[in-house]
Amino acid sequence: MLRGARSTFGVLRGTRLAILNRGICSNSPDIVVEKLVGDCEGVIVFGLNRPAAKNSIGKNLLKEFTEAIENVQHDKSVRVVVLRSLVPGVFCAGADLKERATMKPEEVGPFVSKARNCISDLENLPVPVIVALDGVALGGGLEISLACDLRVAANSAKMGLVETKLAIIPGAGGTQRLPRIIGAAKAKELIYTAAVLNGTQAAEIGLVNHVVPQNEMEDAAYHKALEIAKAIIPNGPIGVRMAKTAISRGLEVDLGTGLSIEEACYAQVIPTRDRIEGLKAFREKRKPEYKGE
Repeated sequence: MLRGARSTFGVLRGTRLAILNRGICSNSPDIVVEKLVGDCEGVIVFGLNRPAAKNSIGKNLLKEFTEAIENVQHDKSVRVVVLRSLVPGVFCAGADLKERATMKPEEVGPFVSKARNCISDLENLPVPVIVALDGVALGGGLEISLACDLRVAANSAKMGLVETKLAIIPGAGGTQRLPRIIGAAKAKELIYTAAVLNGTQAAEIGLVNHVVPQNEMEDAAYHKALEIAKAIIPNGPIGVRMAKTAISRGLEVDLGTGLSIEEACYAQVIPTRDRIEGLKAFREKRKPEYKGE
């Protein structure tokens, strides 16, 4: 047992979470949810916490991850979701191969389908999702990251879709999301060769938004993710949500249809009190106080 056990749903102040959470108990839930306060109010942190299995995706972790996502889907107090690991040196090692080996062939397909749906639900959260990669993210671990809006990695992080080494393919969205992020040719090379990149290499090809030097606590990417989250929080929450919808849905269609989606999303912000508050604050030369209304 590690020191400093925390409850499943805690409230901590600001970036103190980074230090306290390194001591999550090994018998805690596989997904630890933290609601931040202070200058990080509005941020929900999902912490992967399965140290004995390197955060690999097993039945229980998938169940808890799905529940965590469902619990924030309609919570308007949530401005940003940050996804991280509470296990030093690893984000997620991918599928739990030991558990997978015990499954009957007819069980594998439905389980992978559940994982695919869970990751899609993460992608479809109405608020920005930022993932902090402070360690290894392989296979399904990287596929989870690809579903996030923003990816931040430590330079020492390792990531790759390595499924072809096991004579299979990425089955939780990797073959579709990776080429949309870095282009088809680069994605094909990474998947065909099962290459593993470090954080710096990932940034060079646009796989991650930011790369930062790792620190002694092995949570440098998490701190950078919080920094980005704090830059999002002051902005109009409805505007941010509509921007995400316009961008995400627009990428799936032709330009003309995408512009229609943008128009529809813009129409959603026109009658809001936040829009009026933004104009009033600009006129009065003060910071706006947005309520998400």
